[in-house]
Amino acid sequence: MAEAHKLNLSSQGIALKALFTGYLIVVAIGYLMAIVQIQFTHGMADGKLGLSIDDIVYSYYGKRSGSVLEAKLNGSMKVMAPEEDRLKIIDWVHKGADEESFNSTGIRKIMETNCIACHSAGSGMSIPDWTKFENVAKAAETDTGATFSSLARVSHIHLFGIAFIFMFVGLIFSLAAGVPRYLKAGMIVTPYIFLILDISSWWLTKLNPNFAWLVIIGGSAMALSFAFMWTVSMYEMWIRPRKGVDNRDALLDE
Repeated sequence: MAEAHKLNLSSQGIALKALFTGYLIVVAIGYLMAIVQIQFTHGMADGKLGLSIDDIVYSYYGKRSGSVLEAKLNGSMKVMAPEEDRLKIIDWVHKGADEESFNSTGIRKIMETNCIACHSAGSGMSIPDWTKFENVAKAAETDTGATFSSLARVSHIHLFGIAFIFMFVGLIFSLAAGVPRYLKAGMIVTPYIFLILDISSWWLTKLNPNFAWLVIIGGSAMALSFAFMWTVSMYEMWIRPRKGVDNRDALLDE
């Protein structure tokens, strides 16, 4: 009589392992790209390389002593224009950012040369259209960080999208037989807890900059739980079988 097939990663056939491995590799690359994207969107908010508490504060609470336009020109958009042009725009902002000087001092021409390629309706990018002065003037107002509408939009996208990613990563990880049941359950639920904390901290930081630390904590905890589940799953599929047949059932609380 044939021995019953044990339900664990180590004992699965090559086809299922290939499916799981392909998914895990693609998701891992996607996670790395997300980290790079965070560096470009938030990590340069204070004008310095690397994600810091100031970056988080400026991104969500804003830099209340300056404008969005100035913050961007000193941060993530610093390399997008020559130093002389960048300083001219900042000086224009400091002097009131009125429409007459926008045209007479050459600020419009500077923006047409350096900014309009992306900041226009024709670019197809979801960023302000600076071919219209009213949009430029709005960016020159006091920087209050992310708007509530943008937070709502990004929050629901992240909640749905990341929850799906961790559902499948957690499903694969649940078949790892070499992890104690309480540790396994804890690691599976951890990213969901810290996903909620992470998203909540965006809103809290928008209201009070002292909550910026929670953004770092939430994001770091999610990344660590992902790395743990990813590593264990890959180990159980490809390295554990070399040590012999695994007769454990990963779904039983033994």
